[in-house]
Amino acid sequence: MRDTRESRLLLVLLVAVAFALITVDIRGGQNSPVDGARQAAATVFGPVENGVSSAVNPVGDAVAAVRDSGDRHSRLATLERENAALKAKLGSGARNRSRLAQLDGMLKLAGEGQYGIKGAQVIAIGAAQGFSWTVTIDVGAHDGIQRDMTVLNGDGLVGRVTTVGPDSATVLLANDPDFTVGTRMEGSDELGFASGQGDRPLRVQLLNGKADVKKGDRLVTFGSQHDKPFVPGVPVGVVSRVDPSGGDLTRTVYVTPYVGFTKLDVVGVVVEAPKKDPRDTVLPKKAKPTPTPTVTVTVTPSANAPAGDQQQEQ
Repeated sequence: MRDTRESRLLLVLLVAVAFALITVDIRGGQNSPVDGARQAAATVFGPVENGVSSAVNPVGDAVAAVRDSGDRHSRLATLERENAALKAKLGSGARNRSRLAQLDGMLKLAGEGQYGIKGAQVIAIGAAQGFSWTVTIDVGAHDGIQRDMTVLNGDGLVGRVTTVGPDSATVLLANDPDFTVGTRMEGSDELGFASGQGDRPLRVQLLNGKADVKKGDRLVTFGSQHDKPFVPGVPVGVVSRVDPSGGDLTRTVYVTPYVGFTKLDVVGVVVEAPKKDPRDTVLPKKAKPTPTPTVTVTVTPSANAPAGDQQQEQ
């Protein structure tokens, strides 16, 4: 439409009519004369509005859901990371507590035996240097470690050092078939030689074929000349089986070692031997036997029992 005098006059007229209708509608309320027209318009345009609304709302809901979903995934990922960090922290704490307990036990044993030790951690296990039962520890020549030093932990004898590098060393475990250590029996002082048998008990050949030995007896290291490779008094294990004596010059017993060779972590290398043999003082205290309760039952004849029964009891 071109901007002419007639068009401007028509526009002013339409605006005036619109204001007049609005004024009449507001003043009329529910009885407004244009209420019918408004309802008719609602009838015509309502379905279109609803359709547009129903078409638009799911899109809005979907967009909001995607946005909220991203937030939920982000929160979930954050929680998962926090949980993982917490579990790692708890695991690390438990491991540290275990190591502290092992270290405490080892220092206690070393103190009782007056062994000067260098603490170490097992960092590898495997068939090093051709041996089948060995571990690698994280101390070496730079830490004063030498070949043929005794290795122990809080439970007892672990093995001996066989090879030494600048910062690590290889330990031959006491249960290796190539391992042999001199032993002494607690109390009786019977001497023997213990050899490893892998995952089976140690095999000990007692020098006295008539030695009085029984299940439950305990053994410690006898010690070597100049304390290499073994210092004296380190707990070895407990006798679990005794072969019958057959009149041989030696007697065979089987010993369950104190040390669990499949779960080594913190160990100590004896870098200074005790000034005197600790004998049996390093052995753990024996558990006191639990007394078996004795129950005594006394039968008292009843006063109402027949006389014949009482005579029979007499």
